[in-house]
Amino acid sequence: MSLSLNQWTTRRWTLPEAVDGCVRHGLEAIGLWREKVAEHGLARSARLVRESGLRVSSLCRGGFLTAGELSGERGRAALDDNRRAVDEAAELGAACLVMVVGGLPGVTPGEPPPAGFSRDVAGARQRVTEALATLAPYAGERGVRLALEPLHPVYCPDRAVLSTLGQALDLALAHPQEQVGVVVDTFHVWWDPALHEQIARAGGRIASYQVCDYLHPLPADVLLGRGMMGDGVIGFPPITRAVAEAGYTGDVEVEIFNADVWAADPDEVVATMKARYADVVMAS
Repeated sequence: MSLSLNQWTTRRWTLPEAVDGCVRHGLEAIGLWREKVAEHGLARSARLVRESGLRVSSLCRGGFLTAGELSGERGRAALDDNRRAVDEAAELGAACLVMVVGGLPGVTPGEPPPAGFSRDVAGARQRVTEALATLAPYAGERGVRLALEPLHPVYCPDRAVLSTLGQALDLALAHPQEQVGVVVDTFHVWWDPALHEQIARAGGRIASYQVCDYLHPLPADVLLGRGMMGDGVIGFPPITRAVAEAGYTGDVEVEIFNADVWAADPDEVVATMKARYADVVMAS
């Protein structure tokens, strides 16, 4: 496993700046975000990364499949956007397309639930199942692997009705391994008492291993509760060993959403990230 910079960690950098930063700091891979790719242009982004010699460890993100019935306007729009995301991942040569599947229908991320919103969490999960039946073959035809990311339960209302690695695996296993895998993100799964069992169960289904720390207490905006490894409560070495023992040999992405990290000098952030990766994530 080798270190990859998820470009949201150095959010201030444009895509060309992030690519240059990875090369200067001796990294071999970068995790891209669709917004940053769109700013630079898809074809230009693909060429830039290819010419830099970097691998694209992931493209973030597809998903948000729960807003409406798939036969309705919202459902069709979600499927169309995810097909575009698959096409983008294919052109970029991304190892996977990260899928944040969506929360309860009608609930917007970061906003209070509106009147009349749906509380049917089982129904929302069924929509994810139905959408994957359409998207997985499409991705497979284009050589793209969808990577279902379970999110911490605090994000279940508005971002992901998949909260455990086991739930994500249950959906992934209905499809060929090369079409659908799972993400192990330490921030989201560290607390799960069945984590090590589910990592072993995942085996070759692990499409991405993402790391950052879980800060305590969380900030008012819980989306920004991710910290540099070693600054929070997660014990990384047992998780890293479990992922390696499951057979994962891909890149390890550092993905941090944190206002202080974003405000810091990106070069200092990457230097700290490299040191903490060695001393905290990969420690024996």
